Amino acid sequence: MSEYETDTFESEDEVYELSRRDVGAVLEAVEAGARDELISLMEPMHAADIADLLEQISSADRYALIELYGVEFDGEILSELDESIREDVISALRPEVLAEAVRELESDDVVDLLEDLEQPQQDAIFSALDDADAMVARQALSYPEESAGRMMQREVVAAPEHWSVGDVIDFMRSSEDLPEQFYHVVLVDPRMHPVGNVTLGRIMGAPRKQPLSDLTEEVFQIIPVDQDEGDVAYAFNQYHLISAPVVDDEGRLVGVITIDDAMVVLDEEHEEDILRLAGVGEGSLTDRVISTTKRRFPWLAVNLVTAVLASLVIAQFEGVISDFVALAVLMPIVASMGGNA
Repeated sequence: MSEYETDTFESEDEVYELSRRDVGAVLEAVEAGARDELISLMEPMHAADIADLLEQISSADRYALIELYGVEFDGEILSELDESIREDVISALRPEVLAEAVRELESDDVVDLLEDLEQPQQDAIFSALDDADAMVARQALSYPEESAGRMMQREVVAAPEHWSVGDVIDFMRSSEDLPEQFYHVVLVDPRMHPVGNVTLGRIMGAPRKQPLSDLTEEVFQIIPVDQDEGDVAYAFNQYHLISAPVVDDEGRLVGVITIDDAMVVLDEEHEEDILRLAGVGEGSLTDRVISTTKRRFPWLAVNLVTAVLASLVIAQFEGVISDFVALAVLMPIVASMGGNA
């Protein structure tokens, strides 16, 4: 492989990773108290990269960075942060900065933020929200944990089933509170029951007089508000859904779940299964040593007991092992293969 090919391979392998050079430059700006330089360095970064940066640095550097960054702190960063440091970051934010950051979030991101926080941090978030948004968040938290009601966002674009393409286009152009990102217009009957999804692409490609009911997608899944989030993620993966309406016990439209939230849950489910197979439970690289030790100690204790029992059994055959030295070589191999199995 040529030198050019090697450099290309390495750059492609790390293209989405936060480089050490970037992290070092940010820390130097923080240490020097250069706020303008810090803003210029972090402005091109995605919220997920900034969250990754905050997870990599020490607690003292994290606090100093947040303090210096000030009002530039974006609410999307909070939703991207690992749960283990989210509370520390919220505690470090000034109240006015936290209020502005939370107001920028969609309703599902606010709920995701709230459900993993202690009561003092939850109160701080609620006080930063408008009354209407706070009421929506409290209602979402009333649904069971790990349910569709916790996942969904309340920002939905719905239209009566008798509307035409021109009607919905005029509605969307005149509306001032459309979601920043959405994929479907949900058709509803007079009782607010969802009856179909129409993609934005079909709307934009159809004549104004075309009825929306003629453009509905063939695959249409309705999610009950109390359905387990794992089942929701499976439905999205199984039926290749982009978004799906959520209904209450009476079948009325109350929200929508989008593909990004479903894939997050699917990734979490897969990670949890792998960790359980490994016998290590849930954890994170940013967890504290004490919490990691407490979580690992029972398994380590069980392994120690079984190892002691094995050594006691082996001691009973000390004479045989001394006569057949090859057995001493085979024993660690058998133990290792047994552990792998």
